[in-house]
Amino acid sequence: MKPTDLRGILQYIPQFREKTFVLAIDGAIVTDENFVMLLQDVAVLRSLSIRVVIVHGASAQIKALAEKQNVTPSNADGTGITDAATLQIAMDAANRLTHEILEGLAANDLRAVCPNALVAHPLGIIQGVDHLFTGKVERVDTELLTTLLAHGIVPVIPPLGFDGDGKTYRVNSDGAAVAIAEALKATKLIYVTALDGILVQGRLIRQMLVADLESVLALQKNDIAPEQLSKATHAVAASKAGVPRVHVINGKVDEGLLAEVFSNEGIGTLIYANEYQQIRRAMKKDVRAIQLLTKQGVETSELVKRTRAMIEKNLADYFIFEIDKNPVACVALHVFAEQKKGELACLYVSQSHENRGIGKKLIQFIENKAKEMNLAELIALSTQTFAYFQSKGGFSEGTPDDLPPARREKYDASGRNSKVLVKKLK
Repeated sequence: MKPTDLRGILQYIPQFREKTFVLAIDGAIVTDENFVMLLQDVAVLRSLSIRVVIVHGASAQIKALAEKQNVTPSNADGTGITDAATLQIAMDAANRLTHEILEGLAANDLRAVCPNALVAHPLGIIQGVDHLFTGKVERVDTELLTTLLAHGIVPVIPPLGFDGDGKTYRVNSDGAAVAIAEALKATKLIYVTALDGILVQGRLIRQMLVADLESVLALQKNDIAPEQLSKATHAVAASKAGVPRVHVINGKVDEGLLAEVFSNEGIGTLIYANEYQQIRRAMKKDVRAIQLLTKQGVETSELVKRTRAMIEKNLADYFIFEIDKNPVACVALHVFAEQKKGELACLYVSQSHENRGIGKKLIQFIENKAKEMNLAELIALSTQTFAYFQSKGGFSEGTPDDLPPARREKYDASGRNSKVLVKKLK
C-alpha cells in the first residue's frame, strides 16, 4: 500500500479522528530539503481531523550559530550547563526555526501559533554544579494548548520554557515533547530525526515492548548509538507516562510520516506499551494457573492437554494476561527459527472475562512479539475457534503443508485434524 493511497488511509481514520499526535522534530530536519514534504504530511493529518502539536529542537542550529559567532556553546541539546551566551544563541536559533515552521505551515493553509505553553524552573545545582539557564519543564499549560487544538490551530513549541517571573530557560526538546504528550493524553508521540529509528547492536528495531527497551537501556546501554540514547530514554518515559505509542522515524524519507502512521509496516521504530501493563511473561509460579485456566478448554477438546512438565519445559514461550494481579488469560508463542515461523498456541480466556476483547489483545501481542523476532509467518491450530482467528486475528486457512516439519509430525500423530491457520507478517 502506498501511504498516499486513500483507501489504505481510510481504515485508520476512525481510531485517529480527533486524537492528538505530538511531533517532536529535530532541528536538523527543519532545514532539510524534505521538510517541505513533511509539512505536507502534517497537512494530510489535519485534513483527517487529527490534532497536531509540533515540538522542535535546535541543537544543530545552536552549534552552527555558535561556530559562526566564534563561540563555544556550553550546552547545545538542553541537558548540560547553559550559560548566558549560550542561552542567547539558543533563543536566536529557536526563534528562527519556529518562524520557518510557521512559514511552512502557512504555505499549506494551516493556522499555527507559537504559545508560551511550557512553564519551566531552573534545573538547579546537581552534584555541586550550577546548570544556570538550563531548565526543566514544571508543567504544561494544557488549557491553552487544548483551546488552540479545538480551534484547528497547530501549536509550534520551541525548546524554551518560561517561569513566573518571565525568565527564559533552555529545555531539552525530547523531554518537553514527553511532558506535552502526557499532558494532552496524546495517542502518539513521534520523534522525527535524521536517523532511521533506534538501532541496537547496529540492527534497526522495528517494534519493541517498552519493558524490553527499558531492559536494553539498563543492561545493554552501550549497544545503542549515543545519538539515539535520548530518543530511547524518552520513549520509555513517554510510555510510562501513558502514551500508548512512541515512534522514532527518519524525517528525510519522502512521505515517511504518513507511511509510519497509516501502514502496518511503518518505516522506523515503534515502542509500545501493553494496555495497563496487563500482559507479562509467565513464571514458574504461573504453571498451575495456566493449567486451571485451560482446564475447561481441554475438557471440551478445544485445547490439547498440557502436563505440568510440558508447560515448565517451554515456560519461556508462555504469557499471562492479568487483572489486579489475577491471571485471567494465557497464550504461548512457540518459535521455529529455521523456518522463520511462530505458532500462536494455548490461547484461552477464563469464562468470567470473555467478550472483553482480551483474546484479540493477546493475538496482537503475539503478533508484535513475532515481528520483533523477525518471524515471517504465524500459524495457529484450531478445532473449534478457527472462525475467531480468521475474523479477529486476520488469519487465513492453510494446509498441514504450511507447518514446520517438527510441528507437522506432532500434528499427524495427534489425530485431532485441526484446521491450520496462517498469517503472513510483513
